[in-house]
Amino acid sequence: MFSSLRIYNYRLYASGQIISLVGVWMQRVAQDWLVLELSNGSPVALGFAASLQFLPVLLLSMWGGVLADRMDKRKLLLWLESALGLCALALGLLDVTGVVQLWHVYLLCLLLGAFSAVETPVRQSFVVEMVGRDSLTNAVAINSMMFNLARIIGPAIAGVTIVAIGTGWVFLANAISFVGVVGGIWLMRTKQLLRADPVPREKGQLLSGLRYVRSRPDLLTVMLLVFFIATFGMNFYMTLAIIARNVFGGDADAYGLLSTLIAVGTLAGATLAARRKTPRLSVFIGSGVVFGVLEIISGMMPTMILTGLMMIPVGIAMMTFNTTANATIQLAVEPEMRGRVMGIYMLVFLGGNPVGGPLMGWLGEINGRAPIIIGGAVSMIVTITAWIILTKRGDIERPRLRRRRDAARAAAAPEPAEIAS
Repeated sequence: MFSSLRIYNYRLYASGQIISLVGVWMQRVAQDWLVLELSNGSPVALGFAASLQFLPVLLLSMWGGVLADRMDKRKLLLWLESALGLCALALGLLDVTGVVQLWHVYLLCLLLGAFSAVETPVRQSFVVEMVGRDSLTNAVAINSMMFNLARIIGPAIAGVTIVAIGTGWVFLANAISFVGVVGGIWLMRTKQLLRADPVPREKGQLLSGLRYVRSRPDLLTVMLLVFFIATFGMNFYMTLAIIARNVFGGDADAYGLLSTLIAVGTLAGATLAARRKTPRLSVFIGSGVVFGVLEIISGMMPTMILTGLMMIPVGIAMMTFNTTANATIQLAVEPEMRGRVMGIYMLVFLGGNPVGGPLMGWLGEINGRAPIIIGGAVSMIVTITAWIILTKRGDIERPRLRRRRDAARAAAAPEPAEIAS
């Protein structure tokens, strides 16, 4: 399950990443709560802040993929991770000195989103250079495990810290946490990296990435489903804050509890993914349907405790969907296209938030439960539609047909004696 950690460079990366990710999740909770405090609890303001943070993905993520194919990914990550840490430092200093205003948060959300839009495809495509193709699926799953372990620890610490000493110190703690990931990347043994030859700079490289994905029905199907489910179904950074505060009348620690419980589920889902050697399209589609159904049920729960408990299976289904999508994309592309394809993947994964964030915020103004219920319904409907289309095309076999095919293959297989002769 942890075979990638035998590799020195990946061990360094993972050690720094887990520290940084705890800080990132602490900041996410603190940032959402700060926006609610500065806007007198407005879901629209929270949705607008989310849109600003994700808006740069529309403009920069594909260019980040182009840079990943052209440049030294390790050096590029050193600069980008440092810039992300400086954004957290600036917001923390503004907050602890008492001068922070809502427009400050909006501006730093935009800057943070710009650096993240470039950093994410570079970081995703750098994983294979650390571990090689044979260990890529395992490394992707371990990345998800670290992400979701931090998702458990970070919000829990943030909820208590915000109540005790305020949001500003959470931002400063996140700034310090970036020392871990920058240090890990700095100390890597560069000779052990399995680098692909950089792609020479040419005109039309961004468009060639789009044409490549368009020519691959398997990649296109995965990316379209990821777009719809991520845009409308995975808005938990906002929907959980609205439910905790506006539906159940909770405080920051209530939001932290809900975030922690969904992270328990996503960690379990990532752990299961680490034991799965190859991604399967049927698992990807099935987990999308289950995720939508469970999200609808969680939005109908009458108490915060029951809502929180439902977040655990929701998280398992969501992480099964995400890790299968990521592994499918990374294993299906040529090395010289990996950066650009991951840039497009991150565009569809995060780029819908400028639309989904304000829309779900507006729905939250009408009814606090509406965003999570409608998001689950959209996820379920689009995935079932894709399932029907893919089954008709023969990309996903019905269980009865698959059993018949396997039986036919077994009957046609030569006997051991025939093989020996």
